[in-house]
Amino acid sequence: MSAPAAPSADFDPGALRQRFLAAAALVAVTFGTVALATGPALSLGPSHHAAAAVVFLTVIVVAAGRIGLDHRHAALGLANEVTLLRAGLTALVAGATVDAALDGVSEPLAWWVALLAGVALLLDGADGWLARRQGLASAFGARFDMEVDALLILILSAFAPLAGKAGWWMLLAGLLRYLFVAAAFVFPWMAAPLPPSFRRKLVCVVQAGTLVAIAAPSFPAPASAGLAAASLALLVWSFAVDTLWLAGRRGGR
Repeated sequence: MSAPAAPSADFDPGALRQRFLAAAALVAVTFGTVALATGPALSLGPSHHAAAAVVFLTVIVVAAGRIGLDHRHAALGLANEVTLLRAGLTALVAGATVDAALDGVSEPLAWWVALLAGVALLLDGADGWLARRQGLASAFGARFDMEVDALLILILSAFAPLAGKAGWWMLLAGLLRYLFVAAAFVFPWMAAPLPPSFRRKLVCVVQAGTLVAIAAPSFPAPASAGLAAASLALLVWSFAVDTLWLAGRRGGR
């Protein structure tokens, strides 16, 4: 495992954390305003606002605890700001999913979820490129991006059965990554770092794209279940490949 990058000359963890929290506050105010403005039209209640706030606050608290350790640059960077936007969008999707669980899924709500998640997915391609473009790539940025991806997939995998687009087995798509991480506590060899993989990134995009597509009301339920099952099978295969790779190298650690 490579050593952490040396900090820049003007690196100040406290100041960096303050910049991160200020950017997060701006995102919270922006998306909070969006939630309040769209609430009446979409019949979103207090449960939506509370769930979205809890999800976003949790993400920010966890991320703020790591940014000074794993981001060794004085500047926050556009990439992390884009990921913050994606975290805000993900929080709104979480709020809509809680509202769907309590009050059912209306057509406007389903379109809203598909729109929010679709924008979050499109922005996913920008943060890594921006980090490299600005020379501000970091372990924090990569992990922050990955965790927001995983959270969005988890939430969408719960929305799919609520919308009648797949069975509750689809929730496995969102839980697989967390089960993989938890397994390392039982089997320490599974905590070893994995090599970069285009296959892993592609399968993640396919899974997220599938969940966004089937959330849209225009996607018919019978076809959505088949597509969801195929994407889940692809995800299970990808995790199996990584697990077998780690298992094959556990003796050499």
